[in-house]
This record gives sequence, C-alpha cells and structure tokens, in this order.
Amino acid sequence: MKTVGIIVEYNPLHNGHVLHYTRSKEITGAEAVVAVMSGPFLQRGEPALVNKRARTEMALRMGVDLVIELPTTYAVQPAEWFAYGACALLNATGVVDCLSFGSESGTLQDILPLAERLAEESGELRQEIAKRMSSGSNFPSAYAAAAAAVTGASETSIHTLTQLLSQPNNSLGLHYLIALKRLGSQIVPYTIPRDSAQYHDLVPAAPSIASATSVRKLILESGLDSVASYVPDYTLDILHREFAEGLGPMDWERFRQPMFHALFTQDVAKLELYHEVTEGLEHRIHRLLPQLAEPTVESLLDALKTKRYTRTKLQRMLLHILLHHNKSEMTRKQLEEGPGYIRILGFSATGRALLKKMKETASLPVIVRPSTFNHPHLARDLEAAAIYANACPKPSVSAMFSDYFLPPVTL
Repeated sequence: MKTVGIIVEYNPLHNGHVLHYTRSKEITGAEAVVAVMSGPFLQRGEPALVNKRARTEMALRMGVDLVIELPTTYAVQPAEWFAYGACALLNATGVVDCLSFGSESGTLQDILPLAERLAEESGELRQEIAKRMSSGSNFPSAYAAAAAAVTGASETSIHTLTQLLSQPNNSLGLHYLIALKRLGSQIVPYTIPRDSAQYHDLVPAAPSIASATSVRKLILESGLDSVASYVPDYTLDILHREFAEGLGPMDWERFRQPMFHALFTQDVAKLELYHEVTEGLEHRIHRLLPQLAEPTVESLLDALKTKRYTRTKLQRMLLHILLHHNKSEMTRKQLEEGPGYIRILGFSATGRALLKKMKETASLPVIVRPSTFNHPHLARDLEAAAIYANACPKPSVSAMFSDYFLPPVTL
C-alpha cells in the first residue's frame, strides 16, 4: 500500500494538523500514514503540553496508522538534526514512499534545487554560518544568508532566498530535503501551503484554524473551552482527561526547581560541557543568575536573550542542561550515524499490517517494548520521559516508568 510519512509534534493536535493530514493523503494518493513524533520535549526547546501517549492517541484518532518516536537526541536539536533524525527513521522503515510537510511557500520549486546544492556543501556552509554569527547574526539569520551565499546566487537572488528561508516552515522543509539527499533516500517529497495560521502566531487568525503556539497560549491563559473551535473534539476530550488526572498542562515552569538546582550546583567549567552551551553562555548564565527578578525559567530566558541568542536556542540549551546531554555524546559524527532503532508509540489496524511488513523491510530494529532493547538514545528517551512525568501536577511512579510497562497505544 502506498504510504506517506509526516513529521509532527502535535502540541496539541489542532484543526490545521487535520488539514495537513487530509491534504497529504489527497496529493500523494496514500492509503496509509506513518508519523514520526517528538516525545516529551520538543524542537523549540519546550516540554510538550501533554505526554507522548496522549498525543499518540490524538494522532491515531485523527487517522494516522503508525506513530514512531523521534529520539530525544534528535527531537531537541536545531532544524538540521531534527530533520535528519526524522527522515532517517522514515527511510529506515522501508514502507514509506513519500514525505509531506507544510511550508509557507507551498512549492518545492525554489527549495529543492537549493537542497540539492547544500547537501554537498556542508563544510563551506558551516564556515559561512560561523562568519555571519561572528558578526552578530543569530543562527536562523546566519543560516539563511549562508545558504543563499554558497549557491553562488546574485545579490537579488540572495535577498529572495534569505526571505524564503527566514520563514520557519520553509527552512525546516529545506532541511527535510537535504536530509533525504544525504540519506540517498528514494522517498518522494511533497509540500502543502500553510493556511490561515503561521507558526509563531500568538493570536488565532481564522475562525477554526490557529497555530499550536496560539492554542497553547489560550489553554494556559483561558482554559480548555477557549480552544474548542480550533481543535477536534477528540483532542479536547483527551486534554480534559489528562488535565483531570494531573498529567498536564505542562510548561517550562513545571521544571523550575530541577532546572535551577542544576544551574546552582555546577560551576562554569561543568556547564560548558553541555550540548549547545556555546560561545561563553556558561559565563553569561552564572553572571545573570544573581540578578534575576524572580527564580523562574521565564525570567532566566528573558535575561539571557539577546539579538544573537534566540529564545529557541536558549530553551534548547536549558533542556540539554536539565537532561544532562553532554557535547561529547552529540558530536556531528555521532549524529550523522542516525537513530539506532524504530520505537513504536502506537498503531491502528492498518499500522499493524505495516509493522508486519516492516519485519522484512526495516533497516533498523523495530522496538515495541523498550525493556527488550539497549541503546544510548533509548536510555536518553527513558530518562526524559521519567523527568517529564516527575514534573507533572500529580506525579506518579507508574507514569515515570510507563515506557517500561505500557504497550503501544492502539485503537
């Protein structure tokens, strides 16, 4: 059966995601959908609103057939490695024929040729990025300008490409395409234009479509009923259940105590060892901690943020400190090896058939019960899930160790 892959976070699943799912099946002619989904912590360096099992259930209720977990090692990374890890998993299944992602441009016309060139220019690209960051640019701006420059484009073209890549979904889509090229994958890419709501919108811009950012903001400020028109009924039902059981809503402040404990008990030399603590940020953290107006993560992020260091970069850095992710275990060489397994979070009846087929086609071990398999990335996933569950409004030991005992979600 023809199968389309999608790369998601569903934080939470809303009507825009339903639209993407529906259109992905329409434009590809796919009969089945495989989703690679982040676990408890997300690409922008944030904890998910609810846990991965709840979000897996949302995906299955929508119609996704198989949900695979993107290891934390790749889920909490800049776009290059987030995309690489997710595409590597889709490719490793051996059952995914195409990839569908949303973009502001809604076309592959400009970014596909750029991806083909950049897939071969990683060394030069990194030099160009470093040069621009040394001049004070933040990473997204530096990457966009560097990507345009290494193609040998004219000044006019560089300006056009920089504008194109300054939009987050275009930029992430470019990294999906680069990843597929570097993997030598036969997966065919498709893109769908984002409608009505943009990635960072804080306020809903349409009657029934809102960004995940604005949905979360409404939930945290005004309660679940305020988002009823922007999410499917099953998402609302699942969120009501999770919140009633003390498993959400989760945000950064839930991790305030372990976060500050880690910062207070480690000197500059130890902080510098963590992944994404770069360019002297360890000194900036130690200098600013005594100056905070209050001991909140939000206050710390506000103090640390500069034009050069985006909030997303800083959030990811704090997550790596919280989760004890050292630079030595996330080198470029190690990340290029890709995920070491395919962890199944949930499946439908059609997904069960895909799993059966994957016994013959998958190029990585397919893991249904983590207790039966050992891998450094899986160990990090289990730790992240426990740390996340421990910070819930009503923490429980069973939730902290659910990865060991609970089977995949099924409908």
